[in-house]
Amino acid sequence: MQEKKITKAFVFGKFMPFHKGHEAMIRFALSHCDFLSVLICCSDQETLPCSVRKSWIEATFREEPRIDIRTFQYKEDELPNTSESSAAVSELWSARFKQLFPDYTVVVTSEPYGDMVAGFMGIQHIPFDPGKNSYPVSASKIRADLFENWEYLPDSVKASLVTKVVLLGTESTGKTTLTGMLSRHFNCSAVMEAGRDIVADSNHFTVADLYLIAQEHAARITRAATGPSPLIIIDTDIHITASYGEYAFGEILQVDPAIYAANSADLYLYLNNDVPYVQDGTRLSETERDLLDQSHRQTLHKYGLQYEEITGSWDARFEQAVQLITQLLQRKVTAWHTRVSI
Repeated sequence: MQEKKITKAFVFGKFMPFHKGHEAMIRFALSHCDFLSVLICCSDQETLPCSVRKSWIEATFREEPRIDIRTFQYKEDELPNTSESSAAVSELWSARFKQLFPDYTVVVTSEPYGDMVAGFMGIQHIPFDPGKNSYPVSASKIRADLFENWEYLPDSVKASLVTKVVLLGTESTGKTTLTGMLSRHFNCSAVMEAGRDIVADSNHFTVADLYLIAQEHAARITRAATGPSPLIIIDTDIHITASYGEYAFGEILQVDPAIYAANSADLYLYLNNDVPYVQDGTRLSETERDLLDQSHRQTLHKYGLQYEEITGSWDARFEQAVQLITQLLQRKVTAWHTRVSI
């Protein structure tokens, strides 16, 4: 009996970023072959690392053994960086694809140039949703407006592109209230501090409680990172928990580095204690509150954490925070566009 010949196919793209349309195309391609290669084409003019793009796809298809994910780094003075459907461009790229995939018989794309590439290679082109009806999105649309197109990103991409803003400070400085106000203003996700749910009274807690708080708060941030918004406002973080350990017990918490990684943020706002102290019956005394403020600042300094100071009235704090977050988002948009060739 003659052995069945294995059908090998490939898809290619820049994946900047990888999105659910790409994911659907890859799953479609898998249904038409026995083995699939995904080629990530990385220009020498792009600063978004191939390794990052590869990690997005690997995470999404970690359970699929029939996929081979490759990176291909090229120079733009040798191969054109364009998505234009041109016979001349397709011929150049097809020659390179033939070298990379000499025994492949299928290419899958959602672009008009797919027919030309297949023609030059002498293989079959299977088009996937060329009208982009299933996923009306493109990488360029996502880069132009991350908020509007966030839903089209797989979790692996969301986790690396999400923007995190953390509110820090001692007790009774308005962190929780401001977190809620900012999340409503930016229509984004909020992570409330875990400490309030684990410790009811700041005068009565244990070191074990601090470890529980560290774990739970990191878990909340991790869940929010793949949630409905590319921006998260976070009430407190691991450094404040560590500060409580040193202030209350003289103990340096031995926390898993993964917890610090989950807490890592793009912007830290430190709320000054220059507002009226409010004792709700569960807080430290005002004197201790101010000593804790010093402990927090010392801890942040020890970890080399840079932060923006937020001062003044409640209204002034909100306005300062909004301005700083808006500036951050604008910088990230600019930085994103400098990492890719438009």
